[in-house]
Amino acid sequence: MQIKVISDSVVSPRGFTAAGVSCGIRSRKRDLALLYSEVPAIAAAVYTTNRFKAAPLWLTQRHLADGRAQAIFCNSGYANACTGERGRKDALRIAQLIAHQLNISVDMVVVASTGVIGRYLPMRRIERAVPKLVSLLGDDDNGAAEAILTTDTVTKKIAVEAELSNSIIRIGGIARGSGMICPNMATMLAFLTTDAKIGPELLQRLLRHSVDKSFNMITVDGDTSTNDMALILANGLSEGNEITENSDDCKSFAAALDFVTTELAKMIAKDGEGATKLITVSVERARSFCEAKQVAFAVANSNLVKTAVFGQDPNWGRIAAALGASGAQVEERKISISIGNLVLCKNGVGADFSMGEARQLLSAPEVEINIDLNQGNQRAQVYTCDLSYEYVKINAKYST
Repeated sequence: MQIKVISDSVVSPRGFTAAGVSCGIRSRKRDLALLYSEVPAIAAAVYTTNRFKAAPLWLTQRHLADGRAQAIFCNSGYANACTGERGRKDALRIAQLIAHQLNISVDMVVVASTGVIGRYLPMRRIERAVPKLVSLLGDDDNGAAEAILTTDTVTKKIAVEAELSNSIIRIGGIARGSGMICPNMATMLAFLTTDAKIGPELLQRLLRHSVDKSFNMITVDGDTSTNDMALILANGLSEGNEITENSDDCKSFAAALDFVTTELAKMIAKDGEGATKLITVSVERARSFCEAKQVAFAVANSNLVKTAVFGQDPNWGRIAAALGASGAQVEERKISISIGNLVLCKNGVGADFSMGEARQLLSAPEVEINIDLNQGNQRAQVYTCDLSYEYVKINAKYST
């Protein structure tokens, strides 16, 4: 089965349109986004595990109880989190406004927000902007992709095409995420679209599995926020039969979905606040996947490792210390550590390597840290970024 990247547009799947406008929350930047399916769609979502879930998540969970939706609204700038009953009323009011303009049921609208926690939404500005937002719906998703950003420096978009037994389906996605990135889930939003025909229970399972392999395998700074969600709409407008569980079509769809979510996850990690490098931490030959993941995240979340990569310092001792402190039952005499193909540590002790070659590998925009535990046959891969001076600057003045 071949997965073909066809564009970077979330509206590549049949029957979807998008728009983005500014209502003044973020100065001179788009801050309201809308995705719309011309027909009601099967919907599935995965949410943050933070106990302080924001008002939009409360509403979205209610509206997706029947596994159906038709429109996704998102604002950036203010998170509408820790805003009490007023925040919930504001989220519902937005859904009502969108539903009225699109002439659809209120419970077919899901709502998301991202930005500063603890501030109320400027509802008058949003109310004035919604008619324009709806009127701009079209086949260009640039406005929507930009409107969901906060401290992100680039938009994150992709669309792929996959061939099933008797049809060709498309999956598109946009995402935002730059800081407070760590599962479950990261401070991120991902909105996915597909024209595949699939039932709600199967779509939910496949999305959950895909998120576990992608968005739940990234970290920037070890923090988890209140507004995170990954949401997919499947409107069934492609030709062909409905995807059924355990079929070849199901495997093909799952592979295409995993490709999209993994690429978006890597874009998020690469765009970490102040980041200069994407870091891939691969752990091989662990006794279990959970142990491999535990070690990978311990290294990926280590500020000492992340600053060493930023400074192009091949200090493998920091990596060894992080994996030794991970809590996993690793054996020092068995581990090996490499940067790319350059071995820095073999069987728990330092190897003879070229410092110049190591620094050259660490100066690249993408750095691979490879760890061999030599204890089993399981592996895990986590994506993160380096930690620079700019990260402190961005987060020292985020709410001001």
